[in-house]
Amino acid sequence: MSHVQQRPPSTTGSATASPAAPPVTSTGAGTVLALATIGFLLNFWAWALISPLGAAYREELDLSSIQQAFLVAVPVLVGSLGRIPVGALTDKLGARVMFPAVSLVTVLPVLFVGLIADSYAALLVGGFFLGIGGTAFAVGIPLVNSWFAPERRGLALGVFGMGTAGTAVSAFTTVQLSDAFGRSVPFVVVAVLLLAYAAVAATWLRDAAAPGPSTGVSFLRRTWAAARLPSTVQLSALYALGFGGFVAFSVYLPTHLRNTYGLEQSDAAVRTAGFVVLAVLARPMGGWLSDRLHPVPVLASTFLATSLLAALAAFELDLMPLGTVAFLGLAIALGAASGAVFALVSRLAPPDRVGAVTGIVGAAGGLGGFVPPLVMGIVYGRYGDYTLGLALLALVALGMAAFTWGPVRRSARSA
Repeated sequence: MSHVQQRPPSTTGSATASPAAPPVTSTGAGTVLALATIGFLLNFWAWALISPLGAAYREELDLSSIQQAFLVAVPVLVGSLGRIPVGALTDKLGARVMFPAVSLVTVLPVLFVGLIADSYAALLVGGFFLGIGGTAFAVGIPLVNSWFAPERRGLALGVFGMGTAGTAVSAFTTVQLSDAFGRSVPFVVVAVLLLAYAAVAATWLRDAAAPGPSTGVSFLRRTWAAARLPSTVQLSALYALGFGGFVAFSVYLPTHLRNTYGLEQSDAAVRTAGFVVLAVLARPMGGWLSDRLHPVPVLASTFLATSLLAALAAFELDLMPLGTVAFLGLAIALGAASGAVFALVSRLAPPDRVGAVTGIVGAAGGLGGFVPPLVMGIVYGRYGDYTLGLALLALVALGMAAFTWGPVRRSARSA
């Protein structure tokens, strides 16, 4: 990769200054991007282990549709809110510390859910702590952002965002491994991979500059200062729909396909994996288009497409071909929107607050993925179909397209 920015050595103004980071070279940037993306993928794989087994847990534990929806949504909630402190800590400690730490801590709930949890309450507890894996996002964004020049960040952040493919890997493998070798096997595999990654990251991962000295500013004050930025509020709203929509479909689409179209669990999981793969591939496309055009028109266009496709899906037409066209089109639109949002973050967020802003925006995206599965579960429990839930998505996306073309565009012009 080329045209990455050269950073001067970091100093604290004293003889005890932290050692300067190694020079930022194309090779270094590429290595860091690869390591960050792999770490993101593995932690997201762990984060998404419960969702593919949601239907199986429902049958085994005699859960209601709302209980099942809550079970798959709990990791999303924790992974979302946890991004706020993790993003702020990354600003302070650096990704070289935080990536191995998040990966190691995530191993514990992975093994608990896979080897110990045998009741709904235990699964909820395990799912709560499994959400830690979702916070890896707030570690990787400031890391990648710091290694690449502004004109390359959209694509670089989009490539990092492909780590969301971890949900597709989970959808492809969890049920199959569970059925073939036993329920605990996919969890043990992920735990081993996380341990190996933590060791590699601790050895090879580098921050573009040494973490800054302590300023005496508390975590709460740092976070509050980032939250008060007008751009943070706007970016959070955009990501709540873009990434939140992706997360919602990735965790709830298997249930939707089974209830609406009568698919088998394995078939629904594979189709969901296809949705996730398309969304993941579309994310760097959204970043690339944002580098060349501007994030605002990319976002407005993708949200308008999301509105139209959600309206089509609301009719619950036959899965082949129109139903499939609607869902795969939504994958592309939401994936591209997610990439474009963080291309806009790199333009609007102050360099020394990228981690804190990312944490807040990432939390909003995760919360955007927490609410829809609950709404869909309630709608299905009351009406027996998902039409109303998808119609609401269409209206929200249309409103977000107008919001992007109005207030967000004015903010971007004045930045």
